[in-house]
Amino acid sequence: MTDHKIVNLDEWNAAREELLALEKEITRRSDELTLLRQELPWTRIDKSYTFQTAAGPRTLAQLFEGRSQLVMYNFMFGPDFEAGCPVCSSIADSFNGVLEHLKAKDVTMIAVSRAPIGKLEAYRKRLGWDFTWASCHESNFNFDLQRSVRKETVASWFDGDLPDVPVQNAVDCGTDPMSYMAERPWLTVFKILDGDVYMTYSTTARGLETVMTYYRILDLVPEGRNEGTPASPGWIRRHDDFSTAI
Repeated sequence: MTDHKIVNLDEWNAAREELLALEKEITRRSDELTLLRQELPWTRIDKSYTFQTAAGPRTLAQLFEGRSQLVMYNFMFGPDFEAGCPVCSSIADSFNGVLEHLKAKDVTMIAVSRAPIGKLEAYRKRLGWDFTWASCHESNFNFDLQRSVRKETVASWFDGDLPDVPVQNAVDCGTDPMSYMAERPWLTVFKILDGDVYMTYSTTARGLETVMTYYRILDLVPEGRNEGTPASPGWIRRHDDFSTAI
């Protein structure tokens, strides 16, 4: 027997209409925020970077693959990892299926990590992904944009025990916690114009929920995200790990 409030259909429709009014208000505010995001100033990427891909070396401009807009997901997969971050892997699942739709709107979406290209390609094939995955192993790209930090920097963030989730994720990735937390998940947007590449937007932390589609669906169901208090993403796994975890 549920303790949740139960009403007849007319009362339910009235309550739904009341909530709908708030949802519409938030949608309109979100539209306003989108316009402000698009009006952000740009910053030109003046330094030259070379990435390794399955198709060979590529410059940042070449990663656009002939389109004018590039969305880059900085995937946590450091040089000494044996596997990619499980949370980043769930995010890659979310955007891998919409690549063709983005291309139709002049957008290329890729992932970038510091691990060597051989490790990235093996892992990409394991998970069945189609996106281009570029390695910045031989450049300072991630460090220059602060998508990765030195292990010494990570150590300075803590005084005592480390958080449980990063420690567990480090184990899952076959690395140590400091190396795991030295890699930072990030979503970055670039625009190429007259041969120059500009960074136009970036986000991390809860801003990444845009590409974590399962969270938006979980927000609709009665039990929500059900991650506990405080919220913990420790339940998130690689899609090929669920069969053995449940």
